Amino acid sequence: MLGFVLTTLVTAISLIVVDFFVPGVAIATFPVAIFAAISIGFINSSIKPLIQLFSLPITLLSLGSFSLIINGFCFWFATLFVPGFTVHGLFSFLIAPIVLSMVSSLLTQFIANKGLDKKLAAFANKLSLGAEEEVVYQPASEQTILVEAVEVQ
Repeated sequence: MLGFVLTTLVTAISLIVVDFFVPGVAIATFPVAIFAAISIGFINSSIKPLIQLFSLPITLLSLGSFSLIINGFCFWFATLFVPGFTVHGLFSFLIAPIVLSMVSSLLTQFIANKGLDKKLAAFANKLSLGAEEEVVYQPASEQTILVEAVEVQ
């Protein structure tokens, strides 16, 4: 849960930076940025893989350049669900997802280098005041997925 909150906050802050540097992207308020970050995360995890699968031949023919169009489409698609978040123009459509990715990566690296993720996890443990489960933050790059092996006879 803490990982989701940190990722959402980093993406929201990155969206504010995108709003500042990329003309054609407008975010009304910080709460709108948070909802936009949640929307982008949902679209990138659910709809984007399907689009990538169906557009694989075009992506291969364009030597991967079509993935920029897919990223722009997913970024624009998030604006349909969040009032106060708009993208206007082809330049913004193509450049904003690139800037968002770069800023988000830099902020995530900064948080990891400063140990802020571990400090927030310790603070969350202090707030729980005797809860049975301890809050542990584990970055997505270090998380493991457990798969149960099934033997077929």
